[in-house]
Amino acid sequence: MADRRKRQGARDGRQKSRRPGQDGEGERGRDRDHGERRDGGERPAARSFWSGTLSFGLVSIPVDVLSATARRGVPMRMLAADGAPLRRRYICPRDGAALRGDDLVRGYEYQRGRFVTVTDEELEALEPGKSRDISLRRFVPREAIPPLYFERSYFLAPSGGSAKAYHLLAETMAQSGRAGVATFVMREKEYLVAITAEGGVLRGEILRFADEVRSAEDIGLPAPGDGDPHRTQAIGRDIDALRAPLDRDELRDREADLLIALAERKYAGGTDVVRAPEAEEESDEPGEVVDLMQVLKERLGASAEAKPAQRAPRGGQARGVAGGDRARADASEREQSREELYERARALGIRGRSRMTKDELADAIKSADRLTG
Repeated sequence: MADRRKRQGARDGRQKSRRPGQDGEGERGRDRDHGERRDGGERPAARSFWSGTLSFGLVSIPVDVLSATARRGVPMRMLAADGAPLRRRYICPRDGAALRGDDLVRGYEYQRGRFVTVTDEELEALEPGKSRDISLRRFVPREAIPPLYFERSYFLAPSGGSAKAYHLLAETMAQSGRAGVATFVMREKEYLVAITAEGGVLRGEILRFADEVRSAEDIGLPAPGDGDPHRTQAIGRDIDALRAPLDRDELRDREADLLIALAERKYAGGTDVVRAPEAEEESDEPGEVVDLMQVLKERLGASAEAKPAQRAPRGGQARGVAGGDRARADASEREQSREELYERARALGIRGRSRMTKDELADAIKSADRLTG
């Protein structure tokens, strides 16, 4: 059990270090589901967040991966008494000082209170090789994979002109009653996945690793014994009395519906409605906050004022060129995947990059470019 916890902790540390964001933030952007929202509006059509090739033997089928589930619930923010949204910071327990991202170091706890630190470069060396293949290793009976191993569900959709081969594979797998066990790399992490077919559609189930699944013996459940036959028959009759088809309305999150209705009533009546005060620009600096970009702007502005004005080219074509180039560069960075931004951050030597989200990487690269430019 101790070895299992250590392996799980190390795996969690590697996964958190890459910070793929919430489920769905992938290499093509944030996945969106489709259907009806809680507020009755239309959800945007789903789009893939990963694309690659499903392959085994001589078979190679381009596919797109879409999330089959979506986290709903009701988002709740922690607020101060005046309505200001709160944010979390890392605090050193020794002196109470707030820490910056550059001050944070990861450590693997091999004994209680004893750690081995791990750098970004060492984590990167452990990453699997980049690949766009879902490599099927073997086909096993679907019932051979216990439901406890299923962690997240995805749809595989045909990509490009692969529809014919896709449907042929789905039909063949459904008739065989087998699931394909495969591996693929997403967001710098290798996953184990079971590929199944149902209704002409291929589905991928991300699998938990063996040491993540507990058995009945692990949690101390008693061994099954022989039950009283009369009592067993009575329970069977009670079950038959409640037999009915599944009503999808029973699968609704009624607590979330009630909470939304409560919030809407209070907002409509003007009860307990607070407005967040104008927030100061957030900074990762503890203590006295220094806006690095503002300092750079001021210095660059002072330098520009000290230089003699230059005549603009004829036709006024220089007007807004710098601003337009900057806007286009910013937009280009936002359109890049987190994997691409991460590679740029690594080339620039940006510290703490493994803990950054996609937007944080884009901001850090933009700041570094301005400093070096």
